Amino acid sequence: MMELVATEEGGVRWRDRRVPDERGFIRMDNHPNLESAMSAAEALNPTLAEALAARNLPEVDRVSLGLKVQKALQSRKRLDEEEALMLAEAVRRHRETPRQAPDQLKLHTEAEPYREALALELDTYPYLRMAFVHTAGRSVVLYRDANDVWSKPYYAGEKSAVSAMRARIANGYKFHQDQHWGRVKAQIRAELLPRANQLLQLASVQRMLAEALARGERVLVSNGIVFWYEPDGQLGWMVKSTTSDKGEDGATLWREGTILSTNHGRLVVLPYVKESGELVRGHTKNGPGDGRAKPRHPSHYVEIPFRELKGDLMIGLFGELPYE
Repeated sequence: MMELVATEEGGVRWRDRRVPDERGFIRMDNHPNLESAMSAAEALNPTLAEALAARNLPEVDRVSLGLKVQKALQSRKRLDEEEALMLAEAVRRHRETPRQAPDQLKLHTEAEPYREALALELDTYPYLRMAFVHTAGRSVVLYRDANDVWSKPYYAGEKSAVSAMRARIANGYKFHQDQHWGRVKAQIRAELLPRANQLLQLASVQRMLAEALARGERVLVSNGIVFWYEPDGQLGWMVKSTTSDKGEDGATLWREGTILSTNHGRLVVLPYVKESGELVRGHTKNGPGDGRAKPRHPSHYVEIPFRELKGDLMIGLFGELPYE
C-alpha cells in the first residue's frame, strides 16, 4: 500500500505505507492481492480526506493542497486504467497461443518447486519471457531464454516484481519488460488505435454512440481513446487519441472544461489544470512527424464539452464483451 503525504514545501509525494503489527512493531502495509488492497484503500481514504479537511491551514493553502491530492490520485487512476486496457488487449491477442501442460515446461532444476505456479501464470499469459510466481510463502521471478528454458528462481524484490508485472503487458506486444516504460506504452497506444477503430463497426458500440449523439454528446473519452463526432463532410464518428501538452500520462483533467477545435488534428489535448490552478482549455493537434493539422474555417470552429466514460468500458469493449 502507498500513501500520499504532504511535504513541508506544500507539495505531496507518495511513500510506502507502514502500520503497527500485533507486537507493536512497524511493518509495511502489504496485501495478498489487488482486490484486498483496493478494499482497504476505499475504507481508508474517507478518513484521510476528513483529516485533510480538519487541518488548520489558510483557505488558499487548503484549496491548493486539495488540488494536488486530486491530481495525484487521478494520475494513478488513469495510469491503472490505461494499463488494464493494454493488458486486456495483450491477453486477447494471445487467445490462440498454445498452452503447455505443467510437465511440458522446461525448467532449471532449482525452479522445479515452481512448476505448477508457473504453468498457472502461463495459462493466462502464454507469451511471458519473465514471470512472477508465488509458492509456499516465497515470491520469485523466472526468466525464459531463447530455447524456452526457464531460469533458476530469483528473489522478487520491488524492482524485479515491477518488471515482471510490466512483462504481462510488454511481452504481449513483443516488447522487453526492461525497455523504457513510457516509450513502450506510447508504441502500444499507437497499436491500439486500429483496434479501437474496429469498435466502430460493432452494433453495440454504434448503439452507444447513437444514444450519446441523441443526448447532444459529441466527444466521449475513455482510457486514452476518444470517440469524436465530426459533422463536417459527413464523416460521422471517428476515433482519435488523447495526449497532454506536457506529455504527462496523468495530467489532471478539468472535468467541466471544453475542447476548442480549430483544426482536424488526430490528437486531442484534454482540458487540464496547471499546478497554479489555471484551467487550460482543450484543443486538437497533430503529433510529431504528422505535419501541420489541416485547419478548419473559422466558421467551423467548434467548442465541445466532453464526457468521460466509465474506466472499464473500453476494457470490456476491447475484450469483446457485449455492451448490452
